[in-house]
Amino acid sequence: MNVRRLIPATALAGAVALGATALTACSGAGAGAGAGAAESGGNDGKLGVTASFYPMQFLAEQIGKDHVKVDTLTKPGVEPHDLEITPKQTGQLADADVILYLKTLQPAVDKAVAQSGVKNVVDAATLTKLEAHAPSGHGHEGEAGHEGEGEEGHAHGEAGEDPHVWLDPAKYAEIAQGVGAALEKADPDHAADYKKNTADLVAKLTALDTEFKNGLADTATKTFITTHSAFGYLAERYGLDQEGISGVDPESEPSPARMKELQEVAKKENVSTVFFETLASDKTAKSLAGDTGLKTDVLDPLEGITDKSQGADYFEVMRSNLKNLQKALGAK
Repeated sequence: MNVRRLIPATALAGAVALGATALTACSGAGAGAGAGAAESGGNDGKLGVTASFYPMQFLAEQIGKDHVKVDTLTKPGVEPHDLEITPKQTGQLADADVILYLKTLQPAVDKAVAQSGVKNVVDAATLTKLEAHAPSGHGHEGEAGHEGEGEEGHAHGEAGEDPHVWLDPAKYAEIAQGVGAALEKADPDHAADYKKNTADLVAKLTALDTEFKNGLADTATKTFITTHSAFGYLAERYGLDQEGISGVDPESEPSPARMKELQEVAKKENVSTVFFETLASDKTAKSLAGDTGLKTDVLDPLEGITDKSQGADYFEVMRSNLKNLQKALGAK
């Protein structure tokens, strides 16, 4: 079983300083022009924020509310890892007052951001501690077999860090703190509102964390199988074991050896369900389920919201994930 890493009590408070540091480091001497930036870009006096994909968009909307105009580079239904930047989106980035992204998740975005010339750039990966998670079991940094995890289309960090931090409500709260601090710095005229909205969002994320802790505290099994190894942080936070069919790339074909291994894991750990996601094919999940007599269900990595999502926003989908996990794991 994964051994949960406890985040120090000072982590959330420290994220505020991290957020300011991340913004300052990217903005240089021109960062102080935030109030004037809100007047630019045809945003009706609002701060123009361009987010790389849904989890970043959600933070900007929840914290910025009426003071920001948020655009996203990854439209609903598009697999974020595979995003290619269009010339129009390149221009959209260059016109932004603030860019909010998660470095290493989307290589095309990383390149475009570096070339955008925008002063106020916030990399969410600097607002919390990233960790390396093996696609199976409880592996972490330095374990054999983890190197090269990003070779099948998911370019993770230099040390193989897992970028899917938003699926851990506690880590997502740390990022929210940093984003709030960054918006305060970019638009000081509305700093008090950003601070209040950040506090409200962190409180909701803390409550969600408690729901997951209580809901997954007593289960018949701790192991779940999923097509996309995106749930390492969630598994570690709540004492679960993630077994990924295709590693970090939900579209890749697993080897026959991996399929056999998962059949053995399912039998040994009393696994009842194979999870798949809404933005990728369910072919491999159904194949494994068919071979082992298991059921299939959705575990959404929340990389985008579509009409197929089991909820209209981050909180609704996360609670659907919790419900599906409880059912699959035999919560008591």
